[in-house]
Amino acid sequence: MAVQSVLAVPAAAHIAGQSAATTGLTSGRLVGTTAAIVALAGVVIGGLALAHSTDRPGTGNRRNRAIMAMAAGLVGLTMGVLNLAVADGGPGTGNGVIAGAIALTLGLIGMALSGLALTRARRTG
Repeated sequence: MAVQSVLAVPAAAHIAGQSAATTGLTSGRLVGTTAAIVALAGVVIGGLALAHSTDRPGTGNRRNRAIMAMAAGLVGLTMGVLNLAVADGGPGTGNGVIAGAIALTLGLIGMALSGLALTRARRTG
C-alpha cells in the first residue's frame, strides 16, 4: 500500500505539470494549424476552380487552379497525417491533434474538388 501511494504522487504531479504547460501555442498546435490553413486554401481554390468558367480574363484557367488546389490539398493532407502520426497524446495535450484531423479532412475535400475540376477542364477544353 505504501509503495502505491509513493508512486502515485510523482505521477499526479507529472499530469498536473503537463496540463498546465499546454495552455499556449505549442509547436504541435502551430504545425496542425498551418496544415489546416493550407488544406483550407486547397478547398477554396478547388471550389473556385470547379465553379468558375475557363474563359474569364485575368484569373487563369481552370486547369491551373485545379492543379494548385491539388497541391495545396496534398500538402495540407500530408502535414496533417504527419502531425497525427507524431502526436503522443490526444486532444488538449498541445500536440495539434484536432487541427491535424481537420487538415486531413480538408485536404481530402480539396483534392476531391480539384480532381472534379480537372475532369471538367479536360471535358470542356
